[in-house]
Amino acid sequence: MFNKKYHVLSHPLVNARLSQLRQTNTNSKDFREGIHDISLILGIEATRNLEEETFQGQTPVGPFTGTTIKPKVGLTPILRAGLGMTDALLSLFPSAAVYHLGLYRGKVSLQPVEYYSKLPPVPPIDTCFILDPLVATGGTACAALAMVLDWGVPISNIKLLVVLGSEEGLDHVHTEYPELEIWVAAVDPTLTHDGLISPGLGDTGDRLFNTIRV
Repeated sequence: MFNKKYHVLSHPLVNARLSQLRQTNTNSKDFREGIHDISLILGIEATRNLEEETFQGQTPVGPFTGTTIKPKVGLTPILRAGLGMTDALLSLFPSAAVYHLGLYRGKVSLQPVEYYSKLPPVPPIDTCFILDPLVATGGTACAALAMVLDWGVPISNIKLLVVLGSEEGLDHVHTEYPELEIWVAAVDPTLTHDGLISPGLGDTGDRLFNTIRV
């Protein structure tokens, strides 16, 4: 489904997996697998229009015209939760370069703070997928986008992949970058006063890596 601002997946498998992820009693193993599965579907849907190149090949029976993906693809997961999406995208693009971006949101200011970047001086890629499981206020996603744009990848060659976003956060990203292509598995309507998506998934990083404080 496309709402003029971003693409929202409308798929029974995605809805079922996301419902499992929302539940408090879902363990880390099942949570990781659910994030992986949804990310895989996001990646497939978001790559429908990738440019192809043809080549001439030979099967055991006869010649054929095959295709390969033309652009060089790079993945930029936002640490740490973005790591949960990375393997799914690597299964689609095994030779993709992975550039980690370290950003966290200040607990009081709710503003993004950069602490790590693994971007080489010049981008050796054509298309960049930014991986961010949760877009709450949209500040972290916007900060990552600014980093990739400053790196030299044009906005037309960047896609943001999100498992769950708030309406407010996705609108924020769209307002800042109206030309950006955004793919999100589902959208929640509410953002709490302390910047949490409701009902949401909780802290995705903690749930992925089993570091929830008891």
